Amino acid sequence: MAFNAKIGERFPGNLRRWFRDPRRTSRIVLGILLAANFAAAAALLRPWSGSEEQLSRQLAQLRQQLHTQRETTERLRSLAASVEKTRELSKQFLERYFLDRQTAYSTVLSELNRLAEQSGIKPGDHVYTFDPVEGSDEFAMMTINGNYQGSYADLIEFINAIDRSPRFLTIERLQAQPTQTPGVLAIGLRLNVFVRGEAPAQ
Repeated sequence: MAFNAKIGERFPGNLRRWFRDPRRTSRIVLGILLAANFAAAAALLRPWSGSEEQLSRQLAQLRQQLHTQRETTERLRSLAASVEKTRELSKQFLERYFLDRQTAYSTVLSELNRLAEQSGIKPGDHVYTFDPVEGSDEFAMMTINGNYQGSYADLIEFINAIDRSPRFLTIERLQAQPTQTPGVLAIGLRLNVFVRGEAPAQ
């Protein structure tokens, strides 16, 4: 016990003297920092247990994100193609069924006279007006009021012919009443036709 006590008495003093040497203290600090750097490098370059599994999960997530982005790109590409096709179909529809404003009346009047003649109906006077379409400066509605004479059977055939016309004619109002001539009706017809083209400047 006496021997151990002597060691304990001398050791603290030797330790204090050892730490008072600045060169030794610097080496200790440098050694600790170097060990910490080695530990950080080892953790970065050689991941600990489980990090490889984490990298695998991250890689799977990245692949899933790439797959999702590719699907989104394909959907957008398909949508753009559909929009372009719809635009082209709309253009064709407008060119086919919406008559040019400058020639709309003469075109429709010629069509009505042709259908009336085929149906046995006698055409009379016609008048027309243009009404703007709300929210659009390019389109308008042309309203035509026409008078005809013919039998009931001829009138039915005439109406069916208008319905089958490629000019996209819409009957808004139809009136028919007997005349002094037996079997002959006085017919009043109002039709609407959409036209394209801006109104002429006043």
